[in-house]
Amino acid sequence: MSGRRTVAVVAPYYPPKIGGVENYAARVARAVADSPDLRAVVITSRLSGLRTSVTDEDGIRVIRLGTWLRLSNTPLSPLWPVQLRRWLRRSGAEVVNAHAPVPGMADLAVAVAGNRPTVLTYHAGSMHKGEPGSGLADRLIGAYERRVLPRVFRRARTLVAVSPVSLAAGRPHAVEITPGVDTARFTPGAAASQRPRTLVYAGRMDRSSAWKGVDVLVRAFAELAPAVPGARLRLVGGGDALPGLLDLAAELGVADRVESVGELTGDDLVESLRTAAALVLPSRTEAESFGMALVEAMACGTPVIGSAVGGIPYVLAGGESGLLVPPGEVAALAAACTRVLSDGQLADRLGAAGRRRVEQHYAWSGLTARYLDLFRSFGGS
Repeated sequence: MSGRRTVAVVAPYYPPKIGGVENYAARVARAVADSPDLRAVVITSRLSGLRTSVTDEDGIRVIRLGTWLRLSNTPLSPLWPVQLRRWLRRSGAEVVNAHAPVPGMADLAVAVAGNRPTVLTYHAGSMHKGEPGSGLADRLIGAYERRVLPRVFRRARTLVAVSPVSLAAGRPHAVEITPGVDTARFTPGAAASQRPRTLVYAGRMDRSSAWKGVDVLVRAFAELAPAVPGARLRLVGGGDALPGLLDLAAELGVADRVESVGELTGDDLVESLRTAAALVLPSRTEAESFGMALVEAMACGTPVIGSAVGGIPYVLAGGESGLLVPPGEVAALAAACTRVLSDGQLADRLGAAGRRRVEQHYAWSGLTARYLDLFRSFGGS
């Protein structure tokens, strides 16, 4: 290994799948790989297929374990305990950084790590869905969070909470390292008041993630649309709930003003955020422990509107860097969106405040440096 210590980053999903946890894990792996004294290996699941695949992706060895089934958003396989142990040994891993909240892979990585120091990064508050028909799922989630998760937390050498509402926050061996943003890439465009009146949602739109509240946003947009000429809603992302959301827009008479552009990455994502009048994150539960789309939009000088739930108020500094509305309240969300679309001075003030907060608190370089210091602190094996 040329004297470089190997850190295994273990996550249930990893790019090219798009999401906050995936992006966070990839950033940690990239920082490790770029360090002269550390080496990164990634262990994750395959999006489809039963066999393990091993690839080199931009200088990082990525091991994708076969997935036998999925329960909601959770990939699973009965072979993972054996496979994780084997691949940790074969890769020469000396430190394990596992990422959750999806139960399964991270829990197993901590369990089979043996004497290797483990860092468990926990990305969510309670995963209770609180949706109609989710009673069984919520009971299972409750049992997991009460009985299984505390044992996993105790077994990990160090916990990382991504925000104060993460279930790992406040525990004796926990530190806080938030997600971040590349401030050299996500940069401001024109002043917010000079942009087209386009509201943007960026994130997944799966039926299993109904707590994201995108339906609330569609209803709020339909409520404000008659009073705000030229207003449009752009949905960035994909998922099995998207067709139903577009059907809802049609039912409410705004289909011609709601566009779906699919999943965007790289410069396309940056451009979509830089040209938006505002980004909206209408989540309904504490499962939204941070909100990666918020800081990416803020870095672009784009005003943000979010629900006063989970980690969103923390990211927005209690409303100083964006507008907060009660979760699930269509009228309140419509009113907040209307304010930003109609008040240029407010839009510009929020855009500038958001950019300042990102520069002060959410630049990736400083956040990943804390991870590298943590991995190095464990010493030699």
